[in-house]
Amino acid sequence: MPKTGGGAIMKTAVVICPGRGTYNKAELGYLARHFPDEALLAQFDEQRRSGGQALLGELDGAARFSVAMHTRGDNASALIYAATLGDFLSIDREAIRIVAVTGNSMGWYSALACGGALSAQNGFLVANTMGTLMQQSLIGGQLIYPFMGENWQPHRERRADLLALVDDISMRPDHALALSIDLGGMLVLAGNEAGLSAFERAVEPVQERFPMRLGNHAAFHTALQAPVAERGREQLPPSLFAQPDLPLIDGRGAIWWPGSSDPGALWDYTLGHQVVETYDFTHAMEIAAREFAPDLFILTGPGTTLGGAVAQSLILAQWRGMGGKEDFKARQEKAPLLVSMGMEDQRGAVTRRA
Repeated sequence: MPKTGGGAIMKTAVVICPGRGTYNKAELGYLARHFPDEALLAQFDEQRRSGGQALLGELDGAARFSVAMHTRGDNASALIYAATLGDFLSIDREAIRIVAVTGNSMGWYSALACGGALSAQNGFLVANTMGTLMQQSLIGGQLIYPFMGENWQPHRERRADLLALVDDISMRPDHALALSIDLGGMLVLAGNEAGLSAFERAVEPVQERFPMRLGNHAAFHTALQAPVAERGREQLPPSLFAQPDLPLIDGRGAIWWPGSSDPGALWDYTLGHQVVETYDFTHAMEIAAREFAPDLFILTGPGTTLGGAVAQSLILAQWRGMGGKEDFKARQEKAPLLVSMGMEDQRGAVTRRA
């Protein structure tokens, strides 16, 4: 087993890149606090400037957080990508050996850059372009609803019942509804207003907040996004993509291995299936655990909201015998399995020290 310069044993890690909805009020100033390369950030802002978009420095340095401004697809995607990549670059590679990278939804674009299939600049171009196209079209919407209880114990029958309801609604005239993201103990659903409203009427409110509409979110990962996928393929050529340096686990749970991946197929998946079909984050996490068996799962920033879905996905996979929230908490207290870089008290465990 590899050792660090000081003789300590290196830990292996799967890195997880978060998606939309993770740069919120608490994350304002995240890039100023944590991004390690001012010159690279300036290159990202040059892309934004050439497109007439607000600069990352202006958005991240705003006096106050604005839902209308910061959660727009064209702004949120750029902020989240930059924050994610900055955290990835800050991981102490002398103490941590990264064995694979995955992500949730938009986090796939970040994962491509972290894993070397896109350069940092081209990754930003992909994330910023797709976020902008989504915002310009803003087709449909999303909502989130749990099938796990607050104790995070698997409830597969409940999940099946909810998906049957989704199928029933989707068959009604002028109703569009589908599973957008399989997100641990949550179902992220997407569709048109008729489909989303029908689901909201059919289910009981739970935990005093679900079903929850997601603001400024389109019907990601459904057939409604076909026009966005087409425009993305027109604007982002296959030549942007290369062989990954690290194994990449996509939204189907498929692994793209260094040295044996087809960059053209990676482009085709990223701007095809990944845009218009369900993103199975739960399965991606199961593959990450079973195929790579890392010591740690490192969740980059911004934000910490994906941490619950990571833990729930590991519970659903029965990873290391975990059967619910108490099992996960006990495991975390004994020897942390999940490190969230968006939490100041945890990021120091995996970042380089000055």
